[in-house]
Amino acid sequence: MFIDESTGKWLIVGLLAVVSLALMTGSRHQPFPEISRRFGLITASLTFLLFLGEQAPRPMSLMALLMVVLALGTFGVLAGVHHMVRTRRDVFIAPMAGFLFCSGAGGIMILTWPDLNTLEQWMGFFALVVLGGGQTWMVFRGLLIGRLPLAWSQAGMVALQRGQLDGSQGAIACFENGWDADEEHLNPMAYVALYKIHLFLGEDEQAANWKESFDAAGGTAAVAEAWIEAIEEALLAMGGSSALFKTSHNESE
Repeated sequence: MFIDESTGKWLIVGLLAVVSLALMTGSRHQPFPEISRRFGLITASLTFLLFLGEQAPRPMSLMALLMVVLALGTFGVLAGVHHMVRTRRDVFIAPMAGFLFCSGAGGIMILTWPDLNTLEQWMGFFALVVLGGGQTWMVFRGLLIGRLPLAWSQAGMVALQRGQLDGSQGAIACFENGWDADEEHLNPMAYVALYKIHLFLGEDEQAANWKESFDAAGGTAAVAEAWIEAIEEALLAMGGSSALFKTSHNESE
């Protein structure tokens, strides 16, 4: 081994602490922050338990600790890829859990390396290469190009129905993130929401700018009528005037 067992265990605990902190901090930049925050809390709780376990008379071995990290990383990667590819509501869990998975698998391989024959060592080497490639893909797909326009629009609608317009998780901030150059059919959904919200707030200049973007993206023909009705119903529940929205409909026509 390159390091002694005690140092290795503390490095693993430190990695868990860093990942859990990153998850809870980075969750604020996701459309549905509760997803990555929940996994961050699970990781933080496990980190605390492992820290307490190291103070026990008979602490876990490094191999057992790596297996726990591998299991947590496996669960996180599966859940993260599901949200990144299927639900498209979170892109942060997968790359963060990938670091745990690669650390656990790589650590176990290093510990067992002297007991492997030549063929098994070559297979282990190629497995590490595959793990590195997969982790690179998750970092690239999640952290570098991971945009969630549909999820941001969904989160914006949830915030709007709660009457929360301002703030980092408010409807305005969510809808401002709810566009994507690669999914242009989603852009009018965000534009019309921002147009209606600024119209409701009496911010005519900003409302006019968003209406211009909305008309350029196709106008009312590019958005389902139910989406516009849901936006207006939420604003009416917040005290908006139905006459104001009738006027905006006439302008669109």
